[in-house]
Amino acid sequence: MRWDVVVVGAGPNGLAAAITLAAEGVSTLLLEANEVVGGAARTEELTRPGFRHDVGSAVYPMGIGSPFFASLPLDALGLSWIHPDAALAHPLDGGRAAVLHRSLDDTAVRLEDAGAGYRALVEPFVEAWPTFAAHVLDTPFRVPRAPLLMARFASRALRPTSRLADELGTTEARALLAGNAAHSGAALDTFPPTAVGLALMVAGHAVGWPFPRGGAGAITGALASHFRSLGGTIVTGQRVTSLDELPEARAVVLDLTPAQIARVGGDRLPRKYRERLASWRYGPGAFKVDWALDAPIPWASRACSRAGTVHVGGSFEEIARSERRVVSGDAPDGPFVLVAQPSLFDPTRAPDGKHTAWAYCHVPNGWPGDATDAVEAQIERFAPGFREVIIERHVHTTSTLEAWDANLIGGDVNSGALTARQWFGPERWTRRPWSTPVEHLYVCSAATPPGGGVHGMCGHHAGRAALRDSFGIRPEPVLGSRH
Repeated sequence: MRWDVVVVGAGPNGLAAAITLAAEGVSTLLLEANEVVGGAARTEELTRPGFRHDVGSAVYPMGIGSPFFASLPLDALGLSWIHPDAALAHPLDGGRAAVLHRSLDDTAVRLEDAGAGYRALVEPFVEAWPTFAAHVLDTPFRVPRAPLLMARFASRALRPTSRLADELGTTEARALLAGNAAHSGAALDTFPPTAVGLALMVAGHAVGWPFPRGGAGAITGALASHFRSLGGTIVTGQRVTSLDELPEARAVVLDLTPAQIARVGGDRLPRKYRERLASWRYGPGAFKVDWALDAPIPWASRACSRAGTVHVGGSFEEIARSERRVVSGDAPDGPFVLVAQPSLFDPTRAPDGKHTAWAYCHVPNGWPGDATDAVEAQIERFAPGFREVIIERHVHTTSTLEAWDANLIGGDVNSGALTARQWFGPERWTRRPWSTPVEHLYVCSAATPPGGGVHGMCGHHAGRAALRDSFGIRPEPVLGSRH
């Protein structure tokens, strides 16, 4: 059978590209190497029966805030969002914690002396969330429809995180910024983490930091069901190692990162493009631990037990030191640990009376070591007795993460280092970043704009590029209705 388009990779972006194409009547085949769809958004019983763990991503501020997801009937297909009592908490020594509440007022009040500065930092973008989100998830080179708003954001975002933290002043506010910025995997004395941290904090107030009932697989399961309802076809268990293996099609869309594109493209790719792909830098890897627990994590601060996400790492200075060490190529002794505890709010994740928890820290890309003790020691520091409630643990090293999902090169969950060059440079900042020099060959992974996060916008933009250039179809972007 000859297809109009073959999409390789059924992660959130591959699914989004396939849906965008099939919605315009284009016959679309979606190929997935694993036996189930989902990419890094899957849920599995890693430890014991009945304990359901999100193997990759787990919490989705940009998912619930995605204009593309909002344009689809995903709730009718079983996707239900759960909002914890607090978006996130950041424990500090002495039983204290900084908390990001959905309410900006509540957050600012509890930050006391730093409250006014924190409010001034995020409030303009919280109030204009649909417009702000549309711009953040938009395409390069589009003239902003809200130029003053985005200029205000740039005035904050294009500053080193450390400098912005100094202006906030208090230990709690500085820690809150550090934990959000450290999601970037970049050093906090540079500016890219600032943009990431601000966007995450704004999203926390505007739409929350929810997770799907039943686990991450509920998102990609709903996307797959919608794609099939549009007439699309999914084939799992089919790993693509060369473009020559693909069925005949008018266009091909790859939900792959640069190293994989170079492998599957081989000599069919122009030499200069192969060199460009080879120059792509991957970011830090993740070392991940999932736990089956006999009881909730015994946080010293009760506020942490009301949050779905907990940033564990102590003060701004400690987190900055940890992330700088990773960027320099060393594994930190006291890592910054991202913790998710969904079973506190979603009883489908564990048997009655039991719980699950999910955590990872950054390590150098491809790092072969074992950070289990370091991760658990950090949690124990702020939750004395944590190890006593562990029933069983499951560890993913950088290599086993990549084996589980080939897009996680060296354990990198962001599909590339968040550097100024790779954010603004020629690798990404082109008029058609989802196209390639090969006619009718497109890319939709998180290595393309707008980047990492489960929001489907990389796939949506790539699908629109293929419709426009290969089929002469120009559908309105979902962003159009959100400005």
